Amino acid sequence: MIHNIICLVIGYFCGCISSGYFVGKFHHIDIREHGSGNAGTTNVLRVLGKLPALITFVGDLAKAVMPILVIRIFLSPDNWYLLCLYMGLGVVLGHNYPFYLGFKGGKGIAVTAAVVMSAAHPLFIPTGILIFALIVVCTRYVSLGSLVVAWYIPANTLIMHRNDKGFIHMMVISLLFTAFAYFQHRQNIVRLIHGKENKIGSKKEM
Repeated sequence: MIHNIICLVIGYFCGCISSGYFVGKFHHIDIREHGSGNAGTTNVLRVLGKLPALITFVGDLAKAVMPILVIRIFLSPDNWYLLCLYMGLGVVLGHNYPFYLGFKGGKGIAVTAAVVMSAAHPLFIPTGILIFALIVVCTRYVSLGSLVVAWYIPANTLIMHRNDKGFIHMMVISLLFTAFAYFQHRQNIVRLIHGKENKIGSKKEM
């Protein structure tokens, strides 16, 4: 149990490295005061453009991938997947609720995708990217694609680790990724239901 908590705490502090916030400061703005008000990639794209959004996305991926890869490459414990889940969950919490920014960060989708890339079965990566891209291209709703991404980790756990020791524990932690993503996107969900969600290319701010 202590190892799980340690991974959660380390992950949280890694997640607190808010790429979107620092990219915004480089452009002399607080990104949280513009657009949708969060420090994630989508809002940076809307407010600052493609290159700042790409830098934000890569930064958010790195802060999740690197600590998880340390577990996979150097520690290689018997319960590596569970530790990766705790580390990844900590990153999501730090990304969404950074303590030095008044607990106001992003929505956790980029870092959730990074957890998938570094902890899930390799087949989930191209499949997930394809599904996300098709949803976004066909609907122009990034939020809708993000809500689908939120189910990748539970799906990976169910398909690839259902026979592992501690599967129920793994599944509970996996579903927390989904729960946090849906909570962070609660306003987007309401707008999607009422047909008022902002689409890619629209000049209307969220």
